[in-house]
Amino acid sequence: MFEAAVVIPHYNDCDRLIRCLEALMPQMVPQVELIVVDNGSSQDLSRLHQQWPELRIVTEQKKGAAEARNRGVLETSAPLLFFLDCDCVPNENWLETAQAVVASGDVIGGSISVFDETPPPRSGAEAFETVFAFHNRRYVEEANFSVTANLLTRRDVFDATGPFIAGLSEDLDWCHRAIAKGYSLRYEDSLKVAHPSRKNWSALRRKWKRMTEEKFGVNGSNALARLKWLALALLMPASAIAHTPRVLSHPDLRGPQERAAAILTLFRLRIQRMIWMVTQAVTGRP
Repeated sequence: MFEAAVVIPHYNDCDRLIRCLEALMPQMVPQVELIVVDNGSSQDLSRLHQQWPELRIVTEQKKGAAEARNRGVLETSAPLLFFLDCDCVPNENWLETAQAVVASGDVIGGSISVFDETPPPRSGAEAFETVFAFHNRRYVEEANFSVTANLLTRRDVFDATGPFIAGLSEDLDWCHRAIAKGYSLRYEDSLKVAHPSRKNWSALRRKWKRMTEEKFGVNGSNALARLKWLALALLMPASAIAHTPRVLSHPDLRGPQERAAAILTLFRLRIQRMIWMVTQAVTGRP
């Protein structure tokens, strides 16, 4: 019987999954099981089997990373569950660290840094993500959730909390349900993965459209929830002004070109989110 299982959902992102596995495979030990759950990809997965003939890949046709993660849990009987995303690159000691820290809490979220896949200078999307993407310590300590890209828990916690729910912000919803059951959530900075920044506006827009739809689902669609959502929507442009100093002072941005690109993207995205959210509040639909 395995002591732990690493569950990785995948959909049409073989290049990044291979990069993830190239970092993870040298860390694997006999007592830990690895399960890649493919979400019905149209890409040819033969490269994976050629490079790692022993790699276990199962297919989940119900769409969504939440459904893929749930299938991964069902495919193993391991008492410890380690969730990792296929586009993340785990640190060289990620698995060893996960095994060492998992007993320190019921649900544990790790560090997620951002890196670029293109040469400098950064696009507006890349510069924006450098400043604003994946502040998992703040998510854990202030918003009471961890993203599922780097999350540890136990099977008894998962079983008591229930599965991830597709169509919602599944990480936010699941962690809040776990906390409501009385389970603890903590941040572990030594548990590190890196995630690529979105390369362009199209990719960034898709990400935030999905996140806005999912968060609307979590917040509910009754009249009071929709009124609060509308109020939040109208604050979006002001939030861009409030967050501009973070861009101007961020140490990782290179010069005025990247800072200007990040600011323009910040305002463009917040205005776009305002439009989406107003529509959701009026129609009551994601």
